[in-house]
Formats: sequence, structure tokens, C-alpha cells
Amino acid sequence: MKVLVIGGGAREHALCRSLSLDPDVNALYCAPGNAGIAEVAELRPVDALDGAAVAGLATELGADLVVVGPEAPLVAGVSDAVRAAGIPVFGPSGEAAQLEGSKAFAKDVMAAAGVPTARSYVCTTPEEVDAALDAFGAPYVVKDDGLAAGKGVVVTEDLAAARAHALACDRVVIEEYLDGPEVSLFAITDGVTVLPLQPAQDFKRALDGDEGPNTGGMGAYSPLPWADPKLVEEVMETVLQPTVDELRHRGTPFSGLLYAGLAITSRGVRVIEFNARFGDPETQVVLARLRTPLASVLLNAANGTLDAEPPLRWRDDAAVTVVIASHNYPDTPRTGDPIEGLAEVAAEDGPDTYVLHAGTRREGDAIVSAGGRVLSVTATGSDLAQAREKAYKAVARIRLDGSQHRTDIAAKAAEGR
Repeated sequence: MKVLVIGGGAREHALCRSLSLDPDVNALYCAPGNAGIAEVAELRPVDALDGAAVAGLATELGADLVVVGPEAPLVAGVSDAVRAAGIPVFGPSGEAAQLEGSKAFAKDVMAAAGVPTARSYVCTTPEEVDAALDAFGAPYVVKDDGLAAGKGVVVTEDLAAARAHALACDRVVIEEYLDGPEVSLFAITDGVTVLPLQPAQDFKRALDGDEGPNTGGMGAYSPLPWADPKLVEEVMETVLQPTVDELRHRGTPFSGLLYAGLAITSRGVRVIEFNARFGDPETQVVLARLRTPLASVLLNAANGTLDAEPPLRWRDDAAVTVVIASHNYPDTPRTGDPIEGLAEVAAEDGPDTYVLHAGTRREGDAIVSAGGRVLSVTATGSDLAQAREKAYKAVARIRLDGSQHRTDIAAKAAEGR
């Protein structure tokens, strides 16, 4: 089949890498892509937020499947335009994508479906903000209701900082703090059948020890040796299937990738948030472990035939990804710096260690930084300790002036803590 992937980050590079290894895929395109994706897919220019342009490109290419990677095109209804053109698309409708596009909408769906989540208030005035902050107390959890590229959430003991963030948002969700470790669990769904993937854990804070500001994610690992073996089964029963069923009953079926961000609290599993697409950087480690060819699974989800898909097969290996970010990220990042060492990783570290590009572009013979998160260095190994060692060995080969990365990705899990 011919597949068109929309987007240009490390998530899309991970998707394109998996699809390029699928024997069923004989033509792979990515729009707009990046310098790394160009090595496995043919790049095409497109405005990813323009549904008519994406549908037009898919028609021109004769695509059998379109995979929409980022959240903004999904919320903008790009999948609807592609479906209207008669082309199968992996990604929810604009209406269903409000599960990520509006945290207030997600809370409403969870309440109706009986999905366990934090108690919360939706606030639009300073008075409502003050009342909500006072009701819950510290630590304060303040979430921009709309899309914010993973950086719209503030968790702080500082009342003034929490209030300032809330007042900077048009509409804000303020909720109780959930204790316990966080887990990301993805599920592929056609709106009826739900197929869970393997859980992962990502690292949101910029600095070691979970210090510093929130980011889009600085690394991830899978599997989770410390998690309850029945976690996936429990989340399927209490979160994923009820949410998919509720959206279908509302007449807004969710077809695509449903991402549940979870807190494993002292009182049980609670949903922190939903996303309507593969997460970044968790996708990098989850797909590194997936043995089942990806294209047919996504096509069956797009066509409403996921019940025909056999159980997914997984590698026993562990996977770790470490994000290399540019100078000053997550504030305004510096771009245009040359990236060196990529060829050394490819030559020296073998097929189990590779670099997925996020914010990169080609300038002549050079590859330069073009965003905040620049690269995701990904490795698999027999266990987390080995995967971690291989990933950081490759990170050390890469040279990007002023770059930053965390040194503790998966460290506690690898040590059994």
C-alpha cells in the first residue's frame, strides 16, 4: 500500500521508520517531514493544518492510507477532509479530537463514562480561579483548556505562580493533585474495538530529578518493570473501552490513537489527561518494541475492521529514548546550529540504536537544528539497563552546540527502584 504520514517530528519519524520496515508498504510519503524522515520516506510540502491541501496531496499520490501525527491538524479537522475525499485515514474527527483539544470536554466525557479522574473545576474568571485554588490547596494543578504542545500544565506549590498561569489562559481546568507515578498507555481503536499497546513512561521536566520547567517530553522507556502486570487489562476495562463507547454513543465515534495519561495513585488508577494521537517521546519506545507490522493495524482501524486484527506481537526487549534539545528549550530555542555525529551513530552503534529526528532540516550537506526538541536517540536491549547504556553511548557521539539532555532517563527503573 501507499501511505502518507502528516507531520514532521520524532513521533512521525518513528511512525515512518516502522512503516518503512513493513513489507506491505511499497510507497511511503511524509508531509512536511524533516531531514531524518527524508532517509526513509519521500517528503512533500503541505500545510498540515489545511484539510483540503492534505486531502488533495493524498489524492494526487494515490494514497491508500493517511496517518495524521500531530494533535493540531486533528483538532482542526484534517482527518474529516481526508475521509470526505474517500481515503482511509488514521486519526479521529475534529469533533472526537476535542478529547485532547478541550480538557473540559474530556472531563465531561469521563464523568458520563464513569472513568476515574481527578476532581476539577473549569474556570473562566479570576473569582472562579481563586475559589478553585482555595478549594484544592497545594500542590496546585492548573491546565490550559486548549492545546499547548504539552506545555500548558503547571504543577506548583507556589500559589502566585498557579494563579498567574490560570489568568494567562482563556479557560482553565484546575484540579486536585494526583499522587503516584505516571504512565502513558496508547490504544488503537476503530470506534468500537480497542487494541491496547504496551505502557511507557515519559519524563516531562527539563532537568534531572524531575526539576525545571515542563517540556513536551525529554525521554521515555518501556516496558515498566515496576507496574502491576494487570495494569493494561484494568485500564482497558475502566478507562479505554468506556471512553470509546461513550464517544460512540454521543454520535462522535473516536477512530485512531487514544492516549491515556495515567496516575497510579494510592487510591487506584486515575486519568490525568487524554490525547488524540501517538505521544512523543513514548511512541519512539513503544514502536521500537512492536513486532507486528504497523500498516495493516492502522488501516484496519481506519476502515472499521480492527476486530479482524490478530493480537499484537511484542519483542521482549526493553527500549529507551533520550531527547536532545536545543539551547534554551523549553523557552525560545536557538536554531540553525549544525548537528554532527549522526553518521558515527549509524556506523558504530548497529541496528538496535538509531536517531529519530524532531526539529531538524537540511542545509546543503549539513543537518541543522530547527526546533526545541531536536533528536530522539533510541536504543533497545535485553533489559532497561542495557538499552539505557546503548542510548547514552550514542548520545555522547552527537555534537550540537549548547544542546541539553537529561542523564537520568529510565535510571530508577533500570535499578529496580
